[in-house]
Amino acid sequence: MVSNRRWPDVLARRLLTSASEPMKAVVNAGISGNRVLTFGAGPSLVSRFDRDALLQPGVTHVIILEGINDISRSATDSVTAEDIIFGLHQVVDRAHERGIIVYGATILPFDRTPPAPVLEAKRQAINAWIRTSGVYDAVIDFDSVTRDPQQPGRMLPAYDSGDHLHPSDAGYEAMGESIDLALFRTAHRRPRG
Repeated sequence: MVSNRRWPDVLARRLLTSASEPMKAVVNAGISGNRVLTFGAGPSLVSRFDRDALLQPGVTHVIILEGINDISRSATDSVTAEDIIFGLHQVVDRAHERGIIVYGATILPFDRTPPAPVLEAKRQAINAWIRTSGVYDAVIDFDSVTRDPQQPGRMLPAYDSGDHLHPSDAGYEAMGESIDLALFRTAHRRPRG
């Protein structure tokens, strides 16, 4: 069952009620059906990122969870994992230019019938890049939190809303609870080097 609760709501509640963490507001600028590169259900992440994230008053941190819609539709529009990675890298660079800390969230498992090994290979390639590239300031591994260890290309049944793509309330709760609140103690990005 889904009652329109989302992981940013869980994170916001935790940040506002934690006695050991600084109070922070959470802006959920996610758009259902959004894509990194092309118009989906609204403008692409690349085209809306400045307006929806970087220009928010007082923004210090951004969590980017994008790419599943690019992957799921890539069988018809020939988008590669490298294309999606290029778009993600672009927005991370733009945030870093402003001193904003950026966390990359891995893409959740999704199961389509019939199974599409090519799509899963793209998801795995993008998640590997998110985890190992060093482009992000840290990684929030939603894939590890939500996947079924017996079938890593699928969500745990308890976390699946039933469409094998969107998490249930329990899945969103697990995602929001998995985020280390200590990630938000630093207000500005430290230069690397």
